[in-house]
Amino acid sequence: MLLHVRQVLGPDELREARRLLAQANWVDGRLTAGEQSARAKQNEQLPEMDEACVQVRRLVLRGLDRHAQFFSAALPSRVSPPLVNRYGGTANRFGNHVDGAMRALREGGRVRTDLSCTVFLSDPADYDGGELVIVDTYGEQRVKLPAGDMVLYPGTSVHRVEPVTRGHRVGAYFWVQSMVRSDEQRRLLFDMDQSLMHLRASVGEADPGVIGLTGTYHNLLRMWADA
Repeated sequence: MLLHVRQVLGPDELREARRLLAQANWVDGRLTAGEQSARAKQNEQLPEMDEACVQVRRLVLRGLDRHAQFFSAALPSRVSPPLVNRYGGTANRFGNHVDGAMRALREGGRVRTDLSCTVFLSDPADYDGGELVIVDTYGEQRVKLPAGDMVLYPGTSVHRVEPVTRGHRVGAYFWVQSMVRSDEQRRLLFDMDQSLMHLRASVGEADPGVIGLTGTYHNLLRMWADA
């Protein structure tokens, strides 16, 4: 499932993120890449414990915490700490690659990368190129979203970032280990949950059909989820 999640960050949060990043200390993005990715990766990123990265991470995590659609789609068990990267100048692209299946965490343990996520921090008008291209069963999907919006997609996907030919593309990125490992099962649960929300708004919580379908949703979640 590829999903456009709107307004993870609001205008005030975006202004704060840009203020923090204005004087950031960018380093070579290949420092944290795996062997395959390092050959394709030409970008910059912030060190994980850089103060600007820490503060932007908090903004993104707070945005996720209040976003019901993110929880419905991802059913998160664990979320890796968001990182921040930048494309532009000579460090302006990331060729085709697949994210590693497991992401080691600084504090110990690992996150299985069921879902990859990017929150766009730059306005599309501020840079040319830089589309995130995701290869799925329907071909190549090209993603370039408004600042503050997020794309969520399967970590199994081949993907790339096209060259940025003007300006800079800045984003926060992270991975999610879902309670439901299967992308197909997550999609079915998400579609059912979205339909249930529509029904609740239309006919109310006490409608017998709503109660029955809510029970079916939770029984499927019990069947498929690992807490």
